[in-house]
Amino acid sequence: MRQCLIVDDSNSIRKVARRILQDYDFETREADSEKSGLAACGQDMPDCIVVDWRMPDGDGLEFLKRLRAMPGGDRPKVMYCTSENDRIKVAKALRLGADGHMMKPFDRESLVRAFSEAGLI
Repeated sequence: MRQCLIVDDSNSIRKVARRILQDYDFETREADSEKSGLAACGQDMPDCIVVDWRMPDGDGLEFLKRLRAMPGGDRPKVMYCTSENDRIKVAKALRLGADGHMMKPFDRESLVRAFSEAGLI
């Protein structure tokens, strides 16, 4: 079963993503901060990651930099999740190694579309 790590400080966003992804046979894990997300990756690198662009202890861009520098950190597909349509930040996330992005709040259709475009579903 494929594993997806959901890194977001919002419990409701993690819950919605978890429910959708479990319907597509993903085993999900959750982290509520950049630090806990990176620690989870260090313990067991997931197949894909949904990462929030803004968290209390950092941001998705810094998470991407640190993830991609970790052993095996080049392997997971990363979906960059943002609540603002800032093309510059999205472009920077893609340059840093994000495989796709989606806007928050997302629903089943937009998450599935983003995952399909990244070749995950």
